[in-house]
Amino acid sequence: MSVQETVPEHGLTVRARHRRNPYDYLFDGDGLDALLLDLGRKRAASIHRHHTADPSAAPLGTYPRAAMGFVLLDPTAGPWTPNEAAVLGVITIGEDAHRFLPNAAAKAAGHRRLGRNYGEAVLVDTHLCGSAGFRYGHSAEVRGQIVGASSQSPDQDLFEAGQLARDFVEAVTAAHRAWEERVGPGDWLAADDAPHQEYIDMVSFFSPVSAPA
Repeated sequence: MSVQETVPEHGLTVRARHRRNPYDYLFDGDGLDALLLDLGRKRAASIHRHHTADPSAAPLGTYPRAAMGFVLLDPTAGPWTPNEAAVLGVITIGEDAHRFLPNAAAKAAGHRRLGRNYGEAVLVDTHLCGSAGFRYGHSAEVRGQIVGASSQSPDQDLFEAGQLARDFVEAVTAAHRAWEERVGPGDWLAADDAPHQEYIDMVSFFSPVSAPA
């Protein structure tokens, strides 16, 4: 597993890599990386368009940088999972993007901890940030999918994070529906249609009472 890369016609390099794959019944590792790369291309086109736009034709304002970093969290990870292990994947746009990834990660982690936009804590509830917290928002959550993004203004970061979260949710949903049509009825989101060992272990202490002889 390595970082995947593409350079669209506008010239902004897109790089992507997954860390955690909670959808291996839909995508193998290469497939998930390909999805992240494709979604990164869409964000790269948006970033290029907004960065080169005339201010009079930029409703969100002209983007100050032709680069962004994105961190997507795994929406299936339990709250006990450490933040570094709950990262689903990372996308960078442009050659100057890597330095913004810790910022994006901090926003996503703050959102996960608080259950809401980290920007609210930064601007309103600063007592929730704590030592070593990042001093800027925002973060986005769409139907449980949290994304942190960084390099533009806070509002521009929020817009791009929200678009990526929406696109990811829609892509996974479409893949899931196609999988359902392909495999037909069943009980489990697994190739063998069998319960995961975790669920078996949860009830392994309980043995049925033997019928009297």
